[in-house]
Amino acid sequence: MDYSKVGVDTEQEESGLRLLVRQLEQTLAHRPAGSVGHVRLPFGYFANVIRLTDETGLAISTDGAGTKVLVAQMVGRYDTIGIDCIAMNVNDLLCVGAEPITMVDYLAVERLDPEVLVEIAKGLAEGARQARITIPAGEIAQMRDVIKGAKGLRGAGFDLAGTAVGTVPLDRIIIGQHVLPDDVVIGVRSSGVHSNGITLARRLFKKYRPDTHMQELGRTLGEELLTPTRIYVQEILDVLASGIDVKALIHITSDGLLNCLRVENQEIGYVIHSGLPEPQPIFRVLEREGKVSRREMYRVYNMGIGFCLVVSHRGDHAGRTLEIMKRHNAEAYEIGRVVTSPRQAVVIERDGLIGEQGRFRPLTKRDRRTGS
Repeated sequence: MDYSKVGVDTEQEESGLRLLVRQLEQTLAHRPAGSVGHVRLPFGYFANVIRLTDETGLAISTDGAGTKVLVAQMVGRYDTIGIDCIAMNVNDLLCVGAEPITMVDYLAVERLDPEVLVEIAKGLAEGARQARITIPAGEIAQMRDVIKGAKGLRGAGFDLAGTAVGTVPLDRIIIGQHVLPDDVVIGVRSSGVHSNGITLARRLFKKYRPDTHMQELGRTLGEELLTPTRIYVQEILDVLASGIDVKALIHITSDGLLNCLRVENQEIGYVIHSGLPEPQPIFRVLEREGKVSRREMYRVYNMGIGFCLVVSHRGDHAGRTLEIMKRHNAEAYEIGRVVTSPRQAVVIERDGLIGEQGRFRPLTKRDRRTGS
């Protein structure tokens, strides 16, 4: 089983995205250099930055909770999905070195149910508390002809998305422009599946009911898949404020650790070594019960690491980063290093895999001889 067989064609998505970006790039000329609103980054990073003043930029990102909303409907629990929506946005803002400050949400519903709205709002409020942001406005749209609930749950359909902004000094934008070979990769533990690959994960519901208690997980399958995405704002901002030489910040979403390649330096790759911790039990369940290959698991899921920092290999920047993570009760590990790699590859030594051009495959002897 792979992502394309459950209806998520990532190659087609990339092709469509290129066509979309080609049109949208024309809009960048509407705000010329030196003007308020001038766009400072090309497309392709986790967030973009626009000029406010000569010193300050406004970082902006938009995302949603994805098909995790269907799991919420099937379980009948709605008080955590707002956390996911906020997490997917603010974690992306961090990746350009920005401090998230506010977010507006967009909620489209099949049928207006006040009790469900209150539960969704609880999650949004909790996510805002964790991220230390405001939610000053939003939109609710009743779209019965467009939004449909999960199978057998008529009227329960909804979709939740948001747009978040943050501030960043224009001379401190971080997009991996200074990453060098031997720099250290710090991986921060995820809370589980997060909000990516849920379409593939939901295939388990063809075999198990959402309320099936799984001893391996210590709770029901539905509860596990609803575990909110971890919000990394406070610990990452503390690292940025500490003087640690941070070279890149990477939110591990779809494409997994291949996201580490979303940096400006196009001549580097990564070797993820034995410091990589074992993924949480849910990933074993997904791999085994869904008959998903290990290489597909690494392409679709975070596999236990939800956020990465690349810090300088000089001095004790890695040790200081780990210490800050510990103060925030965030599990973090030194999981790899940067290498010279014109082919832009990510090697996962423990599992004998190499990822390049959007996919993982088995690592061969030739790969080992020629290097990544």
